[in-house]
Amino acid sequence: MAHVPQIKIPATYMRGGTSKGVFFRLQDLPEAAQVPGAARDALLLRVIGSPDPYGKQIDGMGGATSSTSKTVIISKSSKPDHDVDYLFGQVSIDKAFVDWSGNCGNLSAAVGPFAISAGLVDPGRIPHNGVAVVRIWQANIGKTIIGHVPITDGAVQETGSFELDGVTFTAAEVQLEFLDPAAEEEGVGGAMFPTGNLIDDLDVPGVGTLKATMINAGIPTIFVDAEAIGYKGTELQDAINSDDKALAKFETIRAHGAVRMGLIKHIDEIATRQHTPKVAFVARPAGYVASSGKQVAATDVDLLVRAMSMGKLHHAMMGTAAVAIGTAAAIPGTLVNLAAGGGERQAVRFGHPSGTLRVGAEASQVDGEWVVKKAIMSRSARVLMEGWVRVPGDTF
Repeated sequence: MAHVPQIKIPATYMRGGTSKGVFFRLQDLPEAAQVPGAARDALLLRVIGSPDPYGKQIDGMGGATSSTSKTVIISKSSKPDHDVDYLFGQVSIDKAFVDWSGNCGNLSAAVGPFAISAGLVDPGRIPHNGVAVVRIWQANIGKTIIGHVPITDGAVQETGSFELDGVTFTAAEVQLEFLDPAAEEEGVGGAMFPTGNLIDDLDVPGVGTLKATMINAGIPTIFVDAEAIGYKGTELQDAINSDDKALAKFETIRAHGAVRMGLIKHIDEIATRQHTPKVAFVARPAGYVASSGKQVAATDVDLLVRAMSMGKLHHAMMGTAAVAIGTAAAIPGTLVNLAAGGGERQAVRFGHPSGTLRVGAEASQVDGEWVVKKAIMSRSARVLMEGWVRVPGDTF
């Protein structure tokens, strides 16, 4: 009986922020997977171990959560004044689906370190000691990210004393700048607020009419007040993820918000768009115990935020959603801004299930439209394993 042998593909398994993913150089992928399409999706699904009806991804590199079911493809940039192109694929756990509709802000922190180590950045741009500035073209959303990568003795520095809530160990700090973060989604152009309003009345059947701030910045995000949907904003994962009715409610809010934002034409299309938009709920500061046991005092934060990712409450905060939070907080009158106390501000520290995070953004009005030139936050990144990932030869 003939057996199909496995093939091996050069790959690096990396943590970036509070996420993990499998990184590839485009040139290392099998030829059929070097272009978008069914072959690429099939390969990445098999690498991660999806679709898995058991929901565990035992036969792949995925970790059975939205934060650990991720893939990244990096290549030398085709854009002027950029070093690399960065393409992110969010792999569904239980469905044969790779969502290419958005970015991963957490894994963005690992792109610069990977690109340098993989020889994709001009050596002349890398100091022997200091900080390398890596110009990243985020191909999913057509935006620029600037990564500030620490370099020691000519190599990427990965260890350090930077603490990131949601990550157990310290590492070197990687500062990220998300330039002009308002997303340019099909049907909504470059509008930061696709409805034209800072707050809308969003009619959600079975839930009611909710006040919502719907914003395209970092990633399309629908913000609602925690109290309006029966929460306090101090909830941890188990309070939401063990409640099937709550999960269904959030998905319904997401679907109807996506229609209002012009991301889909009908709520039935939301099944083909699992990664975006995100849904988050906000509340004024309050004390709580984070998932690690860390005590977060009301005085430690400007507001509380909890966000859904791929149908579950995120264990910390998605990096792209943090950009949306920082951007919305900088614009007086949004739900996020009001939860933080209102007024003008250039940075906020918000509480999430794993602790706190600070993100900055500067907003201004141009011809009556709100614009944000950049949002800034710090993450960390580290190589966990490198070598080859193997998949059966008949995968794609």
